[in-house]
Amino acid sequence: PLPALDATRYVPAAGMGPSARAIEKAAAILRAAQRPILLMGRVSRDVAAWDARVALAERLGARVVTDLKVGAAFPTDHALHVGAPALLLQADAAKAIAEADAIVSLDWVDLAGTLRTACAGEPSAKVIQISLDHLVHGGWSMDYQGLPPVDCFIAAEPDATVPALLDAIGPRKEKLADQTRSESSPSTPPMDDLITTDDVAAALRAAVKGRATSLAHLPLSWNGASWHFGHPLDFLGSDGGGGIGGGPGIAVGAALALRDSGRLTVAVCGDGDFLMGATALWTAAHYRIPLLIVVANNRSFYNDEVHQERVARTRGRPVENKWIGQRIADPDIDIAAIARAQGAQAWGPIMRQDALAPALREAVASVDRGSLAVVDVRVQPGYTPAMSASLTRAPR
Repeated sequence: PLPALDATRYVPAAGMGPSARAIEKAAAILRAAQRPILLMGRVSRDVAAWDARVALAERLGARVVTDLKVGAAFPTDHALHVGAPALLLQADAAKAIAEADAIVSLDWVDLAGTLRTACAGEPSAKVIQISLDHLVHGGWSMDYQGLPPVDCFIAAEPDATVPALLDAIGPRKEKLADQTRSESSPSTPPMDDLITTDDVAAALRAAVKGRATSLAHLPLSWNGASWHFGHPLDFLGSDGGGGIGGGPGIAVGAALALRDSGRLTVAVCGDGDFLMGATALWTAAHYRIPLLIVVANNRSFYNDEVHQERVARTRGRPVENKWIGQRIADPDIDIAAIARAQGAQAWGPIMRQDALAPALREAVASVDRGSLAVVDVRVQPGYTPAMSASLTRAPR
């Protein structure tokens, strides 16, 4: 037998809190600011921390930027939220950052790169960085990308820092911005025989309408404007670094963690991502983990097509050759059959708009009965215009 273990002696370390001096310095910057902006990065799934972030934004009248590299951090339908979350910095977010006179990073991913992109160099605004990322910095990999210019560095966890900032700032006498929620809702694309990732999002919204749903994984082709996040568990974040093959495993792990939460776990994976990690589905089937996986199947390692287009433009070569070595066709892979081989219930390939909604309704009903469900949907290759332009732009 194993020896007795006192688990209380091996608990994780308590979260690191901010120093009083750093909080007062940051509060002074924010009290003086007229155009503050909050960059919501790596924060927790805690509801109280979510509410504190909303309270801070509303107290300051600060604009808020979020992205799809990390989990939901702020309600995306809030009037203070700028544009839609995305994997890459969008023009409206960049403009808001450039116009700000105080920038607060809550452990924002690659703050240095974001500021350089938005401000074309160092920002004139005061910058407050709340992060522990420096603890893992090392010269060997340079995975931190760059050091941002910072006027107030708070070496603490954002969740521990935001309440302290609220206390230090105190009430604002004037209302700096409209704090009402936006009335806009994700648009529904026009019906067409061909299916896009936006169509998949619209059909999913209809299939889960009114349900507490957690998006455990999203493909690169996902449009952040197609789905609002209103709870810290609405979106769990990305695998980071453009990794491929992690989607199925991430989805299964998230579904296991959420199994008794009353939430429906949904993952949208690209076909390349799915094919590289499909055996993770067996674990969900074996342990009866309810989960819906929708495969946005463009029959391509499309991200590499985009990269090859960029290289072709840089080298003056034919862009028309970008598909070589990347298309997954002739023969097409039977993704539904692969899913069934792991023990999943599967539908597809869904190739027409009129078949999409019924298949998703059936799949959701199957998950409600405790099953693993996979829906293979043939989508048109492509990203949002802003992302495509950013990825294919030849270097200067």
